Amino acid sequence: MTDKSFLSWPFFDDNHRALAANLDTWARDNLAGLDHSHTDQLCRDLVKMLGDAGYLKYSATIDDVLDVRSLCLIRETLARYDGLADFSFAMQGLGTGALSLFGSDAQKTEWLTKTRSGNAISAFALTEPQSGSDVANSTMTATLDNDEYILNGEKTWISNGGIADVYTLFARTGEGLGAKGLSAFIIPDKIDGFEISERLETIAPHPLATLKFTDSRIPATWMIGNPGEGFKIAMSVLDVFRPTVAAAALGFARRALDESLERVTSRHVQGSPLSDLQLVQGHIADMALDIDAAALLVYRAAWAKDNGAARITREAAMAKLFATERAQEVIDKAVQLHGGDGVRNGHIIESLYREIRALRIYEGASDVQKVIIARQEIGAARGAK
Repeated sequence: MTDKSFLSWPFFDDNHRALAANLDTWARDNLAGLDHSHTDQLCRDLVKMLGDAGYLKYSATIDDVLDVRSLCLIRETLARYDGLADFSFAMQGLGTGALSLFGSDAQKTEWLTKTRSGNAISAFALTEPQSGSDVANSTMTATLDNDEYILNGEKTWISNGGIADVYTLFARTGEGLGAKGLSAFIIPDKIDGFEISERLETIAPHPLATLKFTDSRIPATWMIGNPGEGFKIAMSVLDVFRPTVAAAALGFARRALDESLERVTSRHVQGSPLSDLQLVQGHIADMALDIDAAALLVYRAAWAKDNGAARITREAAMAKLFATERAQEVIDKAVQLHGGDGVRNGHIIESLYREIRALRIYEGASDVQKVIIARQEIGAARGAK
């Protein structure tokens, strides 16, 4: 049984505890034995299932604020049961986060009603071939022509690329140099000049693609926020959703610990359970410690945002860095404790081992999170002088 004692922490309200309990029951009843052989179709099915069950209403907000603790609890729970279920929920939120935070009433009404119900799939198109973590170096252009913008350029490593109905897209509109010259747009998938130029395969299958735009004309009304606000919008969205990446890592780690506890208490060596061995006990202790420490950082960040913090850049970076790095260690220990089964194709531990690696890269690689944390600390020290 997964440890649920963390739900008694003061970070949570009763509605969060009820959400966690209800989702756990739903996930247990609906996510067992999913067929992962057709990734695109499974993601479509999962989005519809989550929408029908009402959980996608937490992924975006039309007339309220995003509840980051709920987002984290949902991602942690889904990740514990199925990586693609977590992915499908997460992308509905990340893909429309800019609309939740900065969209006009008309944009929210048109798109969020569809994504929150599971009737449209969303994507977040920020990364480019030459600019991953360096968002300010984006080269894709959106050139104003009367009441239209003309899009030219590429986006790559775009989650849900190829199956999304709508993309939040960032392009250079030229109001200034670097970060000051980017703007955000909401783009439906069927526009002239837009193509999926490549589908990308990874060790943990997800819908990923490179997008190409060639003289694609879009109405100026599709811009989110104001011209030149794209970098601010992107960073604000990542501020909210980085703790949820950490929460997903936490869910993977909890599943690895659950499976490991079952393994070491039921598997015998020379007449005694593995759990009697002190080295095994040391692994279990390290895993439990890392999980609780990660949970504290994840839900501190989420609680701070939900309680009015304008930005949680430092807290989000710490949560994502620690939770993803330590989850990798927890799952690696689980592989050791499972022996050959830990690397057997189709085993849950082997699946977790493939799933966790990408979380240390996307939405800001671990090395970038260290830079963010250091800059926050140095800036605060200079400001105190």
